[in-house]
Amino acid sequence: MELRPLGNTGLNLSCVGFGASPLGNVFGDVPEEDAIASVRLAFQSGINFFDTSPYYGGTVSEKVLGKALKALGAPRNEYIVSTKCGRYKEGFDFSAERVTRSIEESLQRLQLDYVDILQCHDIEFESLDQIVNETIPALQKLKEAGKTRFIGITGLPLSIFTYVLDRVPPGSVDVILSYCHYCINDSTLEDLIPYLKSKGVGIINASPLSMGLLTESGPPQWHPASPELKSACQAAAACCKKKGKNISKLAMQYSLLNKDITTVLVGIKSVEQVEQNVAAATELATSGIDQEALSEVETILNHVKNQTWPSGIQKN
Repeated sequence: MELRPLGNTGLNLSCVGFGASPLGNVFGDVPEEDAIASVRLAFQSGINFFDTSPYYGGTVSEKVLGKALKALGAPRNEYIVSTKCGRYKEGFDFSAERVTRSIEESLQRLQLDYVDILQCHDIEFESLDQIVNETIPALQKLKEAGKTRFIGITGLPLSIFTYVLDRVPPGSVDVILSYCHYCINDSTLEDLIPYLKSKGVGIINASPLSMGLLTESGPPQWHPASPELKSACQAAAACCKKKGKNISKLAMQYSLLNKDITTVLVGIKSVEQVEQNVAAATELATSGIDQEALSEVETILNHVKNQTWPSGIQKN
C-alpha cells in the first residue's frame, strides 16, 4: 500500500484510509467480530489510517474501532487515528468547554492516550468565526497537552476551508477533510489544492463514491443530490455493469490518481470491502486505470459535472 505525506505533519498515510463510520451501524448492523476482522485485515494489508467520530452511531464507531485496534496488539506508532469533535448525536457544540471534554471521552472509547488528528466536524453548521476564535485555540491547548498531535477541519462546502485558513495563525490547522468533491462526478477540490499546498495543509479526500451515487445499488433514500444527478450516476453505473466493469472500483481508482491528495477515505464495514479497496489500489499501481471505461462514465456525467448540494448555514 502506497504511503503519502500529509502536509507538513511528518505523517505518512496509506493512500486508502479506513472510514470507520459504518462500524457505528449507520449503514446497517455490523457484528463486532466482523468489524474487528476488517480492521485487522486492513492493517495487515498496509492501511495505517483509521478515521472515526463520536457522531457516528452515537459513539458506537469509536468504541468498536477502539476494541479492534486494541485487538491488533500492534505498536501505537504503527497506525494513525483521527477522530472529531463538535458534532454529536445531540447536535452541534464547538464551544471550548465541549471540545475539551469531547477528546477525553473519545480517548476513553478508543482506549488510546492520544489521537494523531483531532478534527472539527462539519464546521459549516455553526459560526465559522467561533471555529476561528474559540474552537481552534482550544484544540491548540489540547495539542500542547499531548491529547492530539495535529488539528483538522471538515465539511462539505469548499469555501469554509479558505475562510478559516485565511483567519487562523499559519500552522494552527494541519489538515482538511473534504468529501464528495474529488469524485468522477465532482472534482472541484482540485481547484483548491494549490492554495492548500501553499498553506502546508494536508488533504484527506473522503467519500470517493459520492455517498453512494457511484455504486451499482445507488445512494440511500436520504441522499441530498438532485434527481438529475442521481439519474446520471445511475446511468453511468448501468453502463459499467453492462460492460462487466464496476463503477465503484473505477471511482475509487479515479480518486487515488491524484498524488496531491494524501489519502482517500472510504467507509468500510467488512473483510470483503477491505479486499475490494486494497485490490483497486493494487491494480491501479500495477496496471493503471481503465481509461476507456472512465471516458465513457465522464461523458455520461458531463452535464451534471461538479453539481453539488447545500450543506450547513448557507451564509457561511
